[in-house]
Amino acid sequence: MDMQDGVRGILAPVRFGRMLQIVLLALIAVCAVRYVLRHEDSGIAPLVLAGAVALAAVAAVQTLVPRRGAWPAAWTLVVVALWVALTLAAPSFAWCAVPLAFAVLQILPFWPATAAVTAMTGVVIAAELRLAEEFDPTIVAGPIGIAVATIVAYRALDREATARQQLLDELTSTQAELAAAEHRAGALAERARLSREIHDSVGQELSSINLLLQAAQQQWDRRPDEARSQVRTAADAAREGLDEVRRVVRDLAPAELDGAAGSLPAAIRRVVADAVGVDASFRSHGPVFDVPLPVAAAAIRTVRGALANVAEHAQATRVVVSLTAQPDELRLDIRDDGVGFDASPAARRHRAGERRAAGRGRGLVGIEERIVALGGTLEIEAAPGEGTTLSAVFPASVLTSGSDSSVFGEGGAR
Repeated sequence: MDMQDGVRGILAPVRFGRMLQIVLLALIAVCAVRYVLRHEDSGIAPLVLAGAVALAAVAAVQTLVPRRGAWPAAWTLVVVALWVALTLAAPSFAWCAVPLAFAVLQILPFWPATAAVTAMTGVVIAAELRLAEEFDPTIVAGPIGIAVATIVAYRALDREATARQQLLDELTSTQAELAAAEHRAGALAERARLSREIHDSVGQELSSINLLLQAAQQQWDRRPDEARSQVRTAADAAREGLDEVRRVVRDLAPAELDGAAGSLPAAIRRVVADAVGVDASFRSHGPVFDVPLPVAAAAIRTVRGALANVAEHAQATRVVVSLTAQPDELRLDIRDDGVGFDASPAARRHRAGERRAAGRGRGLVGIEERIVALGGTLEIEAAPGEGTTLSAVFPASVLTSGSDSSVFGEGGAR
């Protein structure tokens, strides 16, 4: 008696409907045979057999009953009513109450099911008392005890199933909320990443173009050839900036890594050579082999952003960029002899707030976030009047993760 859609009984989730149907039909047949054997001369025998056939027919067509709406409940009430009438006429059919009680518990809600099972218990007691020669208290107590135990047990099952379903619903809701939170966090992280990449690529290119054009404007009348050269350099920078925009959108490496065959020192050397507004030099210590693309891109953009900051703020005469490969780390140092600044955490937070308020880029904060996101660290040594040193350190575990090739040569630093 397998009900699915529209079923609300406490045993609805239990899939034993077909077995209940077979047991009920078998019991109807056995009870009918027993009645005929004992009451073959009874005048109501034809009516009892007709009732048994009707009950069996209703039980047999149960699978054809629509599973939605009130149809399952209507079928249950009809089959129970037929059984009650048949049992009151022929107490032998009282045994059919067992599969019928399970059908009631499977289809009807708890309280209607309880009322139906209680009424069926009363019918069974009345039928058994008719067969007994004298009053037997077990005839009353037995069916009542069985009915009470059955209802209580399946009520507990119903509550447990309900609690489990609530836990599943809460888990599903929590998973959905977690997925939404992860999506939001991913979106925010991607926005921060794009902000850093645009600031340290397109922003720095535009800053260089601005410096070149200002210099050309100042020298246009006195040194026209040099001014035109600066304009051409600015045009080249503009083209590089456009290429960089396309690369950021496609999440590719910086342009300096193109054609470098994984050579990070060669890429940084090109960035230093193209620096505008500052006298910069590059030094490489120790052989550097294949560096993971995210680390190489972060190093390139760190150098570019740091050089742009030096040109704009430091008033430095010299900048030295050093790349040092050691057995346990890759170190990038950028030192200038400029005016320096207060590098305390409080002062850095204050400057970051001022940059945000002024609509400026993220500066050192963006550089540090990029490096930390890759598993590295950024050290800042600075003091007013004493220049500034930025040191980005990437441990060997970051550089070799996901790759069997070594980043460093056997000799390490030299």
